[in-house]
Amino acid sequence: MEILSLIALSIVAAATPLLFAALGELITEKSGVLNLGVEGTMLVGAVVGFAVTALTGSSVLGVPAAAAAGAVMSALFALLTLNLLANQVATGLALTLFGIGLSSLIGQDFVGTPLERLPRLDIPGLSDLPIIGPLFFGQDALVYLSLAATGGVAWFLSRTRGGLVLKAVGENPAAAHRLGHSVLRVRWLAVLFGGAMSGIGGAYLSLAYTPLWAENMTAGRGWIALALVVFATWRPGRVLLGAYLFGGVTIAQLHAQSAGVTAPSQFMSMLPYLATILVLVLISRDAARIRLNAPASIGKVFHPGG
Repeated sequence: MEILSLIALSIVAAATPLLFAALGELITEKSGVLNLGVEGTMLVGAVVGFAVTALTGSSVLGVPAAAAAGAVMSALFALLTLNLLANQVATGLALTLFGIGLSSLIGQDFVGTPLERLPRLDIPGLSDLPIIGPLFFGQDALVYLSLAATGGVAWFLSRTRGGLVLKAVGENPAAAHRLGHSVLRVRWLAVLFGGAMSGIGGAYLSLAYTPLWAENMTAGRGWIALALVVFATWRPGRVLLGAYLFGGVTIAQLHAQSAGVTAPSQFMSMLPYLATILVLVLISRDAARIRLNAPASIGKVFHPGG
């Protein structure tokens, strides 16, 4: 029972940063913008969240600082692609490279700095229940925030006027512009939200998952988050399912190594990324479903005067 509880907790911890980043990218892509800079944005969020928490001793300040850092990174992307009409794919890749370098520069003085993990909720009588106690009543605040964000994004997209406008901009920005909606403003807000969520996902890595700072600690999670959005066919509920699925694959390879599975450790470490490629290959076979769910204008430049 104890082993099952530890495995379940490990899966939740591995899935949470993916869930934050993928939900942010989902909103960004729903507006018709493709931001491939998630990996770099997560790294900057991770180092800023860690640095602020280490300097102030308060994660209550560190997490919002990480969100703000992610939003600033995305604001740079939005300025280049939405206002200056730069290519979104090239700019996103450049943003990732920039984030890798910037995070290394900011974090060089924090390597090896000890930091306490984010505190977990403790409800007497409930947190002590076998398996379900720690799983449902013993998580930290960011885990509950990620679940609330999933419900909030689903509600926003399906039940609000703002969600309808966002989807309209993503489907046909020219028509949305003719109806009086500010396409650039909607896309700016979507990109900023995506950056803030990626920043929080990065902060979870450095403050909760492994409470330390190390260069390139995201280890490709930003790219997996991008794949999750496609895997989920741009639906928040499926993003949640996919994040926990990929989190489970990550934890499975770690437990397989510790159990002495006779396979090269490098191969076992590849499993989450191999699973990502396999899922994308399987999904791409159903091109009709992808076209049906993907925002029609994703990655396309829009200019109000064009």
